[in-house]
Amino acid sequence: MNAHDIEPLLIDGSPPLTSDALLAMLDAEGLRHHTVEHPPMWTVEDAKALRAPSPHGHTKNLFVRNKKGRMWLLTLHEDRRVDMKTLGALVGTNRLSFGSPQRLMHYLGVIPGAVSMFSVLNDVNREVTCYIDEALMEGPELHVHPLVNTRTTTMSREELMEFLSGRGYPIEVLRF
Repeated sequence: MNAHDIEPLLIDGSPPLTSDALLAMLDAEGLRHHTVEHPPMWTVEDAKALRAPSPHGHTKNLFVRNKKGRMWLLTLHEDRRVDMKTLGALVGTNRLSFGSPQRLMHYLGVIPGAVSMFSVLNDVNREVTCYIDEALMEGPELHVHPLVNTRTTTMSREELMEFLSGRGYPIEVLRF
């Protein structure tokens, strides 16, 4: 099954939040952000090829689960190298594996390549635990996909985390 063949519905049967609706939420709250349109980015390498080099705020996101079905969204610095065993130990579990495209759509409302911190807004049952790489806490802003991989939104790290936390999606710092 191709990720694009997955029916775009959350676990409760509702449609996921759209990128346009998300950006409208940010505007309605008066949060400063800048969004650019670009060709689809599926990997960190794709992202690096489309932009000027920059040391801060560029992310990669891993949606992982354990054998018991617990799920995590890990927002890491794009250059962070880490294995699944180490990640499991850091989040207090073992035997992590990547969540399937179907599970990703059901719980975070996005396809592979479009995952970002904003994806938790689609976690209607609050089942995904979110972490951010401590290295990303050093810079003033983050560059993240606004629920699609054809746009990148840049905004203050602090405002982004407060925006999510204020909606019941706290982000914990992952210390390596």
